[in-house]
Amino acid sequence: MSFWDAGLPQLMNEALVPGASLAIIRGGRIAEVVSCGVRHSRSPLSVDENTVFDAASLSKPIFAQVVLQLVDQGQLTLDTLLVDQLAGYIANDPRASSISVAHALSHSSGLPNWRSLEHPLRTYFSPGERFSYSGEGFLYLQRVVEAVTGEPLEGLAQKLVFEPLGMTRSSFVWERRFEANRAYGHDVFGTPALGNKPGEANAAWSLQTCAVDYARFLIGALEGTRLRPATTQLALAPRIQVKHRGIESLGLSEVATTGVAWGLGWGLEPGAGTFFHWGANGPFTAFTIGSLQDRSAFVIFTNGASGLSIMPEIVAHFSSGERPSLVWLDFIPHEAPARRLFRAALARGAEAAWPEIESAALQRDELIWIARGLNARGRERESLWLRERAGTK
Repeated sequence: MSFWDAGLPQLMNEALVPGASLAIIRGGRIAEVVSCGVRHSRSPLSVDENTVFDAASLSKPIFAQVVLQLVDQGQLTLDTLLVDQLAGYIANDPRASSISVAHALSHSSGLPNWRSLEHPLRTYFSPGERFSYSGEGFLYLQRVVEAVTGEPLEGLAQKLVFEPLGMTRSSFVWERRFEANRAYGHDVFGTPALGNKPGEANAAWSLQTCAVDYARFLIGALEGTRLRPATTQLALAPRIQVKHRGIESLGLSEVATTGVAWGLGWGLEPGAGTFFHWGANGPFTAFTIGSLQDRSAFVIFTNGASGLSIMPEIVAHFSSGERPSLVWLDFIPHEAPARRLFRAALARGAEAAWPEIESAALQRDELIWIARGLNARGRERESLWLRERAGTK
């Protein structure tokens, strides 16, 4: 029995991930499609290869493909300054006037991942100076693309990517036809959570798709479909090195050797010759990785917020060797003490699991996290009991 038949379901069960769908590409062709689990934890409906998931940040490489086609058509260049096409988007920030198309695609714009009270929309370093993951940079570029072409992103994506590649179950906005076969999101405790039905396209996160459709896109990326060969090479060539831990570096960060770089829309493992991206929109998680040289790729979508906790084990069954991308991303593993002991409390009860929990010397916030999980699973009495042990109610 293969890993996909036995090992994957076991990992998903341990991580409290209800469902997953993945596709493996070998030699530039879809070699295997694996679907596992259910669309909703309270429903017997199984995930299949056409089940639509929230792709989260796996949206970004597809948007990059749209942009690069526009570059090949001469509507933009990689050096086009965004302010020249859309003035006033970022006010009172002289540095923002030097953000280019390439800066946005390579996450070197200087903008935060998402604006907030702590980090309002402005540059935090000179564009091109270093890497700092930025959904805002992609959204800014989206607005520029829409201004230049006079078309909304959804229409452009359909015309330039989805239709040519046969991606019939993909859209940057929610479509009612997806309802009959969609995945429902679940939180880290495996309980149903609110998902997204985006009414407006967002280049950074709103893609709705299925494993087979995304595999068709990956084949296009491997083949350089609809792009000039030189443009494909640029997209997958290191443009900026990632020299810090964590995805954002708005302030000065400790310099670190990560083995990761960024191209145009793709993360890169230069030493291995591979490209990658991950996705995490709360209750949906995803990961993809591929090799241009081997003409191979892998993509997986899950409907659980803990999906990334088992990604190293899953990816290892597609591609052997150390993965700098996964080391850099440093997802909390499903076997982390708090997660493992939460499962023990679910299985045996909080009081029965307490000696093991106590001996693990967890931090107070970890105990509270386990208590929150028990409450989410309808175990209110045990949750209260554990909160009392943690010194809080």
